[in-house]
Amino acid sequence: MEGVLTPEIWIAVAEKTGIPELRRTTRDEPDYDKLMLGRLKILDQHGLKLSDIQAVIGGLRPLDGAKAFLDELRAMVQTIILSDTFEQFATPLLRQLGWPTLLCHRLIVEDDRITGYKLRVPDQKQKAVAAFKLLNYQVIAGGDSFNDTAMLTEAHIGFLFRAPENVKKQFPQFRAVDGYPDFMALIKSALSG
Repeated sequence: MEGVLTPEIWIAVAEKTGIPELRRTTRDEPDYDKLMLGRLKILDQHGLKLSDIQAVIGGLRPLDGAKAFLDELRAMVQTIILSDTFEQFATPLLRQLGWPTLLCHRLIVEDDRITGYKLRVPDQKQKAVAAFKLLNYQVIAGGDSFNDTAMLTEAHIGFLFRAPENVKKQFPQFRAVDGYPDFMALIKSALSG
């Protein structure tokens, strides 16, 4: 979701709070647990609460062209967003995108303080794609970060969308595009092939 359809939530929080360490995302750190534990420590050090982050998210908008892309895609095929975001973060953005199906994780919150997180299952993106394949679905996947590459590998066809150079270089086996029209063209080609 983030980086493909919506802005990166943690980068927006970093910009709003002036805490540059929160700019790190799965584009920078492939180890999700290490990334999240670092984020939780920073939130605790600065006294940031869930409501503070939700206030930032409430001001975000989907990326330009994202809703039209998603609407066109959903008119052609069943579309499911697999994300390492959290249920408590996603609602304002899902509303603006027309309530697409999102499978993601959950934060552990006590008195508005984020104390941890609960993964749906480890490697949920890859495992979800494997489950769809067991149900005889043809899976085309797109993503932008290190944490998407297992999903892209598991899918019948995987694409990188707006991925940074470090991800493209490490995973040259995936076609990479930067705009929604090119992304849609690749998907349509895959569907007709």
